[in-house]
Amino acid sequence: MADGVAGPDARELATEILRLLTASGMTVAAAESLTGGLVAGALTDIPGSSAAFRGGVVAYAPELKAEILGVDSRMLAEHGPVYAPVAAAMADGVRKLLGATVGVATTGVAGPGPADGWPAGTVHIAVSLADDTVVRTMALAGNRDEVRRLTVERVLGLLLGRLREA
Repeated sequence: MADGVAGPDARELATEILRLLTASGMTVAAAESLTGGLVAGALTDIPGSSAAFRGGVVAYAPELKAEILGVDSRMLAEHGPVYAPVAAAMADGVRKLLGATVGVATTGVAGPGPADGWPAGTVHIAVSLADDTVVRTMALAGNRDEVRRLTVERVLGLLLGRLREA
């Protein structure tokens, strides 16, 4: 990926994800905040991704998470965007909005400093299927680019795990 943000691990994960999605007739959509489109970029870097990738929404501003993805505005007002249930709602919202089988989401603080009372490296990722949404919370070390790269790898890894279970 350009800028070296998503490395070979992300490419390998994305390749396997798209193979499984295509083989099963499933599709995926991405809702991103701190990764700013890098998850979508990792997936669309793979030739033939259009068979399984529906699209993505970069909802950096909290109000867009509510207006576009359907995240509860009261939850955002009370807890802020760096909150595990927000990641779950984003993944579910993008799945429904873009008509995908699976939705993935990223939110958190990439850095360089803290935001909304959370230290840099606080990350929430989610994978949503119609019957289940899985969320993971992580404290990632590194600079802004490293946190973003690791977040892409972690959300793709979570997605791959869920697809292997399905």
